[in-house]
Parts: sequence; structure tokens; C-alpha cells
Amino acid sequence: MVERLREISKRPIKLMEVCGTHTMAIGKSGIRTVLPAEIEFVSGPGCPVCVTADSDIDAFMELAGERRVTLVTYGDMMRVPGSAGSLAELKAEGADIRVAYSSLEALAFARGEPQKEIVFLGVGFETTAPATAHAVKSAVAEGLPNFSVYNLHKTVPLAIRALLAGDGVQIDGLILPGHVSVIIGETPYAFIAAEFGVSGAIAGFEPPEIMAAIVRLAGDINAGKPRISNIYTKAVEPEGNLVAQGMLDEVFAPGDAEWRGLGVIPGSGLEFREGFASFDAAKRFSIERREVRLDRGCSCGEILKGMIKPSDCPLFGSRCTPERPVGPCMVSSEGTCAAYYLYNDMANVDQPTQM
Repeated sequence: MVERLREISKRPIKLMEVCGTHTMAIGKSGIRTVLPAEIEFVSGPGCPVCVTADSDIDAFMELAGERRVTLVTYGDMMRVPGSAGSLAELKAEGADIRVAYSSLEALAFARGEPQKEIVFLGVGFETTAPATAHAVKSAVAEGLPNFSVYNLHKTVPLAIRALLAGDGVQIDGLILPGHVSVIIGETPYAFIAAEFGVSGAIAGFEPPEIMAAIVRLAGDINAGKPRISNIYTKAVEPEGNLVAQGMLDEVFAPGDAEWRGLGVIPGSGLEFREGFASFDAAKRFSIERREVRLDRGCSCGEILKGMIKPSDCPLFGSRCTPERPVGPCMVSSEGTCAAYYLYNDMANVDQPTQM
């Protein structure tokens, strides 16, 4: 496939992998290092931890630190810094914060400890949101009054639209997220080629699958025929997972959401429908988002839009490392900065100064 890429690469093109799992897979497999010089790769807003806004981080920190609740979260959120520290620091000070692998684990805490208010931190895209919806429906069925969700779920297609419509972002092709596509299918991406003239390819996560997507994109771009391709047909049906979509639609409705680097994107969030509003932890505990703009000196926002690479951030590899992260892109296991640092995947850019 590398030879095929060299044959069809006629001009410089810029590709973006939207998904953080792809970012890690590309770094770990060394794909960037074997690509023709004409192909440049940048990363996009496909890491749910990375795109969580500072205002949301401070809000759930307030919930965990000042309220008598047990906060249950995915592990990646523990070290993301807000204006008053991180969940890991709050836990060290005695707050009841627990790490779980799924929303159903949080539900089990509520079931087993009825005297405590259990709040699940719902972070993620269409991939994890159906599981949160399932947990909420289960809580309804079991009559669990002590379970709620601080809901930060977001949807990917509208973020891609905002990215392509924004200033200063020039992308020729997108590697589209496999996990999200399992849920939503192919149709929600049609606007990418039809309205923006940009090619997209849904890809799996093994190196040959990613390379196949790159070959497809390079061919379409050089032929001047933008289209959306599905290279992950073993997992992604054209219409997606209708059961999961039905569950999402039953529990959630589209709502506005703030994305780090992209700002507020109308309709890109998932809000509880009226019938499930009692499970909204922000309302149950009267938590309000406040405007927060932290000046850490890091460049996560620009990196998430593909405008710069991690090595362009003045903190990368010196003040900001996986051991001492400054921004979420270095904290998350799907973060671009973490991927570049861990796999030393710095083709055509400087190497990190500290390992």
C-alpha cells in the first residue's frame, strides 16, 4: 500500500484523523513515518476528554468537591486540570470519586449504596452515549432515585461541519471515526463531500485498515472526486445501529455544547428529554456553568483543529509531559500530544526534549 500511495500521490494533501483512537493507532504503528512526503497528517477533535471545555471541567469539579455526592468517571478525566485542580487532587483530599469502565458500573454503585447520591460523569460521543442512555433507562426500570448523570455527551458530525466551515483550516480528506460510525452509519457524513468538496473514509483501527483508508483518500483527492467511503464494512452498516440510535433518541435530544477550540456548536450536544430530566445532575444539584478561560499557555485548541502540531506548542515535551500534563491533549489516552510524545511520532518536526 505504501508503494501504491507513492504512485498516486501527485500533489501535497493534508489529511486529518478525526478520532483519538486513530491518532494513537497511527502513532503506535508508525504510519506517519512511511507516508510519501506529499501527505501531511493532522489530528482533529475526536478525543472526548480533550474537547471538554474548561467551564464544564470546573462545573463537575464543583459537583465533586462541594456537594455530598459520589462522582463516578472514566479514568482519563481524573487528571484533566480545571481552574482549581483536578479530580485526582480532589480525591486525594477526601472527595468520593471513583473510576469506572462503564455507566453500568456507576449504576451498580447506586444499586448497592442507596444511601448515597451517585453521579456518573457522562463524557464521550455517539460511541458511549447509548450506554449512558441504557443506564438511565435501567435506573427508571429499577426505581433507583439516587442515580443521575452530569451529561457532557457530544455528537461528531456537527463538530466536523464547524471545523470545515471555520477559518484557517484547510483539510483535503478525513479519516472518519470507526466507533462512532458503528452507531450512526454513513449517511450523517454525506455533507462533507457534497457541501465542502472534502473526501472522507470510515476506517477501522488496525494499521492495514488505516492505510487502506489513506490510499482511498489519496486516490479520490488526486482524481478530484470527493466522496465518502466506508473501509470498515465489517463493523459499520450503512444505516448504523438502529437500536442504539433509538435508545439515544428516546433519552436525549440535540442541544448546544461547547467544544474546546471550536466554541459552542448549536445542536452538537445531547440533552435529557423532558421525561428523563430528573436524571440531569446539573439540575438536580443546581450546578451552573460559568465562563472560564484558563491561560495555561498550552495550544490544545489549535491542535484539536489541526491548525498546528504538538511540537508547535511551546510547552510540548518540556513543561507539558504525560507525567506532568498541562493540557488535556497530553492527559488523555486518546490525546494527540500524548500520542506524539509516547510514540515519538514526529516526522518532519522536532523531537521532544524530555523523555
